[in-house]
Amino acid sequence: MQSHVMISGATGGLGKAFAVECASRGWNLTLTDLRAEPLELLGRALSSAYGVQVTWRACDLTDAGQRAALFEALRGERMRFSALINVAGTDYEGLFCEQSADHIRTILRLNIEGTVEMTHALVSLRDASGVFRIINVASLAAFYPMPYKATYAASKRFLLDFSLALREELADQGVTVTALCPAGLPTTAECITAIAAQGWLGQITTQNIGSVAAGALDAALRGKAIYIPGWVNRLLRLLGGLAPAGLVAHLVNSRWQAARQRQMGVAPGAPVRRLALT
Repeated sequence: MQSHVMISGATGGLGKAFAVECASRGWNLTLTDLRAEPLELLGRALSSAYGVQVTWRACDLTDAGQRAALFEALRGERMRFSALINVAGTDYEGLFCEQSADHIRTILRLNIEGTVEMTHALVSLRDASGVFRIINVASLAAFYPMPYKATYAASKRFLLDFSLALREELADQGVTVTALCPAGLPTTAECITAIAAQGWLGQITTQNIGSVAAGALDAALRGKAIYIPGWVNRLLRLLGGLAPAGLVAHLVNSRWQAARQRQMGVAPGAPVRRLALT
């Protein structure tokens, strides 16, 4: 069987962009996401448009049992993979204490557990005849402590450090690992609203999804450790690295608080309602 590229979170905005870009390069695909129907529609469309093999299987990557079933099915079908693109993840923008415990667990299970277990399983199913490429979708937020995105940013920091460590560990086994660290991406209506609330900074740091996917694939093929799309974002990363983490957190908090007030229609400087700890 010909080797495939595995993409998790394949029917979301960035996942779909990766799927289209991979198919346009003639690469066979295996797609997974939460729901079967969108996967089937995407898989059939890609196969018809680009003449590549596309398989798909729905899986809730927050569920350990479903993850195990997915990996067992791949082993049973004797699938082999030339690349893994870990896109599946979830975000949350808002005060930590306004977030439900269930959603906190979902962020940790999807962004961290799902990515780590997918990587562990797919490395054992790699096509040994060539280099195995891994792309983990982290975030520009991975480089900073991020008030209003505390759990999300910390989960992306985990993915960044995990990617860099794994890259070194597997370097002599024909495996490369690239951490993709974009800023805002207009993947959903909620993301677009959040970007707009950031004003001019949100506009200049936002990147085209298709360009991000293509650039990340090219970076992975070159064996780059980290890919930050857009020169403005790379400059922000450089400047942010020069400042103390506490100062960065304070500045981020001030900016997110102002953006939140604009979203809620609250006058600048006015207090924003906060939930009490119980």
